[in-house]
Amino acid sequence: MFSTNDIALIKLKGINPLVVEKQIENFKNGFPFMQLLAPATIQHGIRRLTEDEVNAYSQNYESIIKGREVLKFVPASGAASRMFKSLFEFIDEISASPKDVDLLKDKGFNSPAYFFDNIKEFAFYEELKEALEKDGLQLDELVMSGKFLEVLKKLLDSDGLNYANLPKALLRFHRYSDESGRTALEEHLVEAANYACNDQGMASVHFTVSPEHVDDFKKLVDKVQAVYEERFGVRYEIEYSIQKPSTDTIAVDLNNNPFRETDGSLLFRPGGHGALIENLNDLNADIVFIKNIDNIVPDRLKETTYLYKKAIVSMLVELQTEVFGMLQALENPDIRKERIYDFSVFCNEMLNIRLPDNFKQLKDEEQIEILKKVLNRPIRICGMVKNEGEPGGGPFWVKDVEGKILLQIVESSQINLADESQLKIMQASTHFNPVDLVCGLKNYRGHNFNLPDFVDPSTGFIAEKSKDGRKLKAQELPGLWNGAMADWITIFVETPIITFNPVKVINDLLRKEHLM
Repeated sequence: MFSTNDIALIKLKGINPLVVEKQIENFKNGFPFMQLLAPATIQHGIRRLTEDEVNAYSQNYESIIKGREVLKFVPASGAASRMFKSLFEFIDEISASPKDVDLLKDKGFNSPAYFFDNIKEFAFYEELKEALEKDGLQLDELVMSGKFLEVLKKLLDSDGLNYANLPKALLRFHRYSDESGRTALEEHLVEAANYACNDQGMASVHFTVSPEHVDDFKKLVDKVQAVYEERFGVRYEIEYSIQKPSTDTIAVDLNNNPFRETDGSLLFRPGGHGALIENLNDLNADIVFIKNIDNIVPDRLKETTYLYKKAIVSMLVELQTEVFGMLQALENPDIRKERIYDFSVFCNEMLNIRLPDNFKQLKDEEQIEILKKVLNRPIRICGMVKNEGEPGGGPFWVKDVEGKILLQIVESSQINLADESQLKIMQASTHFNPVDLVCGLKNYRGHNFNLPDFVDPSTGFIAEKSKDGRKLKAQELPGLWNGAMADWITIFVETPIITFNPVKVINDLLRKEHLM
């Protein structure tokens, strides 16, 4: 199947040829759907903290993080081009339509009409206005006279603000009366100063970026770092990483044969955000926050985020301390049977771990080995918001391919919607995954877990794409917060809906949550 040149390319990317062969088998066989057992709901897989609990946990935060290294991990490599889909379609319509056609008749929220009617509300308004003035043009006059193409080209193209080609991190998201528009990257620096700062005043942030944007990230950070350090009285430690070439996956044609470029070479594609488990695995921190680049709000709405982040960290460390104590106790050959039983109850009631049905009938030493295995794993607490119709993944009880019952974040693409029973379970879901995680990455001996050991390889995804007009099939690795963390100890906690405000399309920045 593979030539000498193919093998050389595969090895150059740092991939084992056997892994590529397995990927091709995945294309041929497909990935199994997740087997949903029930939605995770309040008191059945999702914990709802009382106001007193939230306040008590958050007040313990400062003492909890003492001596611990905390870090904010932000997947930020995606280009913002998809945000502007409606505007690109509008440009095509302008080019193809007669001048007397009313292209702004649609006044819906996501329409170009709404964009232009509210253009002064965008954080990039002043910057766009200045860019046009350099060409002798007035932004307001262009909009009033219907010369929309000039405005959009200056916003999107490389000879203007270049927004269509930049990552979301570098776009101006929010306006403030005392400063120029703040980018998404800057908003994450502000958040880090308020909840991802160790007891030495060091706020650590790690951005995953595309190779072509590394210099742009560094340029912006060099410009603003000192400003925020002075404002919040912290020092920043800012790191970047790119998705490793070794996590790329091979593409195939529609007959599941390796897809080849015009020069005959194999085509590899990025493995999706699940590849970032390798980047996460390289970090050395006790506690890691994970939050998407576009899920941020202006300062006036941040306090709830800070409160819950601090509360969930305290909750994580409390559980982690209990788990570590159990693992140390299980190493004692004289451990009493009553303690083994207590640990099994804790697993079920506090950690959502379902032990084998015959656990009680097993010998003590067999029970101890099972408890060691299920307790000695990375821990994550995932914030869950009430489902208000947003598309995407949700929390469910599932049975994996090995027959284990566990909590998982499941995407709709992983569910067999043709199966009426599975569809009903999905529709009964009450909560939504906002990608808001706090993770414990070290074991009870203080060593880092090897995170790839806890990935469920059966949870990948196959999609149809195209290259140079030719159809192909692409394979994504198990998602970062889905299959890549499938075998972690998982706790779901309800968080307020205000903590979830992603920017998927440009007009999302006109929602009240993103305005001054």
